[in-house]
Parts: sequence; C-alpha cells; structure tokens
Amino acid sequence: MEVSGSSPNSPEQGILATLAEPNRFRIVEFLRNGPQSVGRIAETLQLRQPQTSKHLKVLLDAGLVGVAADGNHRRYFLRPEPFRSLDDWLESFRESLQQRYDRLDNYLQQIQQGEKEK
Repeated sequence: MEVSGSSPNSPEQGILATLAEPNRFRIVEFLRNGPQSVGRIAETLQLRQPQTSKHLKVLLDAGLVGVAADGNHRRYFLRPEPFRSLDDWLESFRESLQQRYDRLDNYLQQIQQGEKEK
C-alpha cells in the first residue's frame, strides 16, 4: 500500500512536533491574544522565565513566532504563515472526509429509495 502525503521532515511535521510539547502549545495558545513579553508569558502560564525563554527559542527557530522590540521589552507574536500552511495541509483531510461523507449520503439515499419502492 502506497502512502501519499507529507514527506518526512515536512513543514507540517515540524510544526506538529514543535507543538507536541504541552508548554509550547500553551504559549502558542496564549499568544493568540496578541504579542506578549517573556515575563508576562511566564507569569500567566506559571512557568519559570528561563524555561519560557527556551520554549520561545524553539518556537522562534521553528518559525511559529516572531519577536519585536518594544522599548526595553521584546514582545513575541504568532506568525500566521506556518499556521496557514498547517491549515492547507489539514484541508486535504477535510476534502477527503467530505468526499466520504458524500458517498455515504448517496448510499443511504439509495437504501431509502429501495425501501420506499418495496
């Protein structure tokens, strides 16, 4: 059986691997509210600042977040591009599932037609 789809080490695989760590996932969820400083992220999520900085570095290296200087603070923000890429990848699954649902719906309608004719 041939398996098609993303190649090993695809961008989607990298995104999912990065987000598989629960604290990084929580940081990304928190950043959905807008740009935040390391201190605010650490405080809100009850993480130590060095731990938070390490997770932000991984997210930054993966391209999921960006950083901008804001006076004396660095504010981290979500980059939309990788999430769009992930959404495009997921869309292929949605399309496949929709086709299956459509076939099931057609099959059920055929069964109902057959029962009505009896």
